[in-house]
Amino acid sequence: MENRVTAKLREKGFKVTPQRLAIYKVLANSKAHPSAEMIFQQLQPYYPTMSLATVYKTVEILKEIGLIQVLNAGEDSFRYDADISMHPHIRCLQCGRVDDIHEIDIAAFISQVADKTSYRLAGQQFYFYGYCSTCQGKPAN
Repeated sequence: MENRVTAKLREKGFKVTPQRLAIYKVLANSKAHPSAEMIFQQLQPYYPTMSLATVYKTVEILKEIGLIQVLNAGEDSFRYDADISMHPHIRCLQCGRVDDIHEIDIAAFISQVADKTSYRLAGQQFYFYGYCSTCQGKPAN
């Protein structure tokens, strides 16, 4: 994984830094779809001089070179996902948890959108909202 990230950064003219590699590693090893603030908090003990701005710049670079996708699941901040495959996400309206949804054929839906419109599709993101199994039994905030 690290070699692929290093090669991609160099190929696109970006410096390879320990902080950039660590940020990607957090994303690649997380199913939580962390925000920049969450990534920053997780790495702060290991990189005490790293700023939140470094995290923001790095996720923009990783997005630009195609290593991550940016999620806008209806919150105040973006979330990030190293799984760049085409898949929908679902967010809990109570705790904010964001999960991947796999094993759903969305290709037919995308094809229908392309067929029913005059658009040449360039991308898509699907978000679903509800209450996770943990929050279903809890009173609303």
